[in-house]
Amino acid sequence: MYNRNRLMELIRERALKFGDFTLASGKKSPYYLDGKQVTLSAEGLLQISWGLLELLQGIQFSGFGGMSIGADPIVGGVLVAAAAQNRPLQGFMVRKEAKGHGTQRFIEGPISPGDKVVIVDDVVTTGGSALQAVDRVQEFGCEVVHVVGIVDRLQGGEAAFKARGLSFSALLTIRDFGITPPVE
Repeated sequence: MYNRNRLMELIRERALKFGDFTLASGKKSPYYLDGKQVTLSAEGLLQISWGLLELLQGIQFSGFGGMSIGADPIVGGVLVAAAAQNRPLQGFMVRKEAKGHGTQRFIEGPISPGDKVVIVDDVVTTGGSALQAVDRVQEFGCEVVHVVGIVDRLQGGEAAFKARGLSFSALLTIRDFGITPPVE
């Protein structure tokens, strides 16, 4: 069901922009990947969800989530795709700030301490956003078994995960779009 070429086409059409951009990491870039332009489209989310489940075959986990709001549609899509495969899976969202009322938690969703989870990010540059999610989930008591992205910009994210003892994979890299990452 996952069609890598179709996902690349959707990203080229909707998400890849050229110009002068400042990234969340503070770095300057001549291109920007607006992942939400694909994750918030039916066809894009379908391709991403099936692709991520395929990419994660062989990894044992029961929870799937990431930083809100960027990961939220991806989590929803992967949960639906998992249900279509009769695969039990729990989703969760990691808040940037603890909820100000009720449970006052950073983690929302039906995961529990001790669960093995995967962290997702749409576009990985330095890995900072995903690592923030990793920290919150580990503080909550879950074991992060893998980090996954849709597009890896090849600008240090994988090395940052490795330095923390985390394995990482992505559906695509920026090279798949003919872009050479900067040498740093």
